[in-house]
Amino acid sequence: MSFRGAGSGSSTPLWKIHCLMLFTAGLVSTSFTVGKAIAGGLDPAMLTLLRFVAAVLIFLPYIQKTYGLKLPPLKSLLRYAAISFALTGFFWLMFLSLQSTTARNTGVIFTLVPGISGLYSAILLRERLGRNRLLALIPATIGAVWVLFMGSLDLFLAFALNTGDLIFFCGCLLMAFYTPLVKLLHRREPMAVMTFWILITGCGWLLLFSGYRLPSVAWSAISTEVWAGIVYLAVFCTIITFFLTQYSLLFLGPTKVMAYSYLYPPFILVLDWIFAGTLPPWQTLPGVFLIIAALFIVQQGEKQE
Repeated sequence: MSFRGAGSGSSTPLWKIHCLMLFTAGLVSTSFTVGKAIAGGLDPAMLTLLRFVAAVLIFLPYIQKTYGLKLPPLKSLLRYAAISFALTGFFWLMFLSLQSTTARNTGVIFTLVPGISGLYSAILLRERLGRNRLLALIPATIGAVWVLFMGSLDLFLAFALNTGDLIFFCGCLLMAFYTPLVKLLHRREPMAVMTFWILITGCGWLLLFSGYRLPSVAWSAISTEVWAGIVYLAVFCTIITFFLTQYSLLFLGPTKVMAYSYLYPPFILVLDWIFAGTLPPWQTLPGVFLIIAALFIVQQGEKQE
């Protein structure tokens, strides 16, 4: 599959699209591992800004050579800015919320995003998933929460919401807009072009949100490992994942695409096992099985489809 054909509505087999989303979910999961490894070397908000800027600079030669670099009309820029606001607003509120809440709390709240995205899609796109697939989002959410709490009832009972969680929930309301907006605002331009300008406008939003911190960054103190991590996040967890997500939702729809985010917790456990040798507790297995079974139902099409 080429970038050029991404916006053309080609008849790509759906099983390939699902494989692309599995691959995307795996790549997104690595961002948590890489981000955790380099988080101590740079402020998280600055890390996100550099991630977007690096993605733009790396993607720029391809766009220049393939499509030519020309400023889109104002209406198109506004479309791209609306989509990037949903993304960057989520990241900014996430970092703000983590000042007063925990990573586990944000993980639990994030499981609400696919369901909220489905509600947005029903309103904005008149997307119809059917009763069985909508109900399947419930066990998928339960399964993801189960994995996040490692199957521990004590950890679950100790769960308590705070002000930071409300801030993060507002961020999730924005993130849930991302996939519906891409489908709603796509005008059959090549998906690579759309991805590039979403990244550009995203840089603008991030500069607005946290650009005031730039003068305080100790650039000479940033290690080679941190820069390598930023490049990895820019290429694999930004350019590639944004493109594949936006490409896939043109075929599957926003709710089905967002449902793959339920796989993040089990994928992160697998990555911890591979790189840290830490075996996940067996109590997490029922949650993993719930996620897989529910995802299978969500991804099934109606007979008339």
